[in-house]
Amino acid sequence: MKVLPFKIPKPELDALVYQEDHEIIFYNQLHQHEEIQITYIVQGSGSLIVGDSINYYKSNDILIIGENIPHVFRSDSTVSSKSIMFSLFFTKSSFGPDFFNTSDLLELSPFFKESIYGMKLLSHQSKIIKHFRKIKNKNRILRIASLLNILNLVIEAEKEQLSSFVYRKKYTNAEGKRMNDVFKYAMDHFNESLSLEEISQKANMSKNAFCRYFKKRTNKTFFQFLIEIRIENACKLLYKEKDLSVAFISELCGFQNIANFNRKFKELKQMTPSQYKSQF
Repeated sequence: MKVLPFKIPKPELDALVYQEDHEIIFYNQLHQHEEIQITYIVQGSGSLIVGDSINYYKSNDILIIGENIPHVFRSDSTVSSKSIMFSLFFTKSSFGPDFFNTSDLLELSPFFKESIYGMKLLSHQSKIIKHFRKIKNKNRILRIASLLNILNLVIEAEKEQLSSFVYRKKYTNAEGKRMNDVFKYAMDHFNESLSLEEISQKANMSKNAFCRYFKKRTNKTFFQFLIEIRIENACKLLYKEKDLSVAFISELCGFQNIANFNRKFKELKQMTPSQYKSQF
């Protein structure tokens, strides 16, 4: 299977695709597709790279990934023996070039603008989950009606942006494989002391060429990205492992000292690790 681009399997005449994934881990290759994806995480948790950012996902999350955004799900198999997600796939022109431009549906315009960087819903999840739970047994007409109901709930919901930058040029297969290898290595070894020489070798590039290459495609340096991976993993531990101290979590996530961990955590999350932990 080619890493990029990724084709959503569907019958030729289907405008809307409903898909259920029941896997030990989700498809964990960096990929992009022309369809907008609305996903309900039924079971499982892990990390999600969208564009230039890494995010933590868990059961009952509603995630929206815009068209042609490079993304990859990294399931945490230590949390659940099975990962399940229900997804809807469609494009803005799936139902005709002017369907979403009609006056009746102009209220959905913000959805398409916001989907460009991906979204995670912070409210209305339970209402959307009810639609996803029923959609499997509906005919095609009622599935489209369910999609419109879900889109209406999405535009009313509170949400957070998943990414701040998306490389708009489509990846070639070679580029997709290279970025996938870099992301995978960083996520597998984030708690180690990684050098620029080491990671550039994984990309089969010189250090200078790799720095330019990575910055152009993510709008940040590799080490900025690595720090975000470490902080997201720290968030996961702060949320799940109540008995672990902040200092120990800092060490587990690859930080050399607690002061640097606290500073970087506050820069990214606008609160200290202790404040984050106290929320739960």
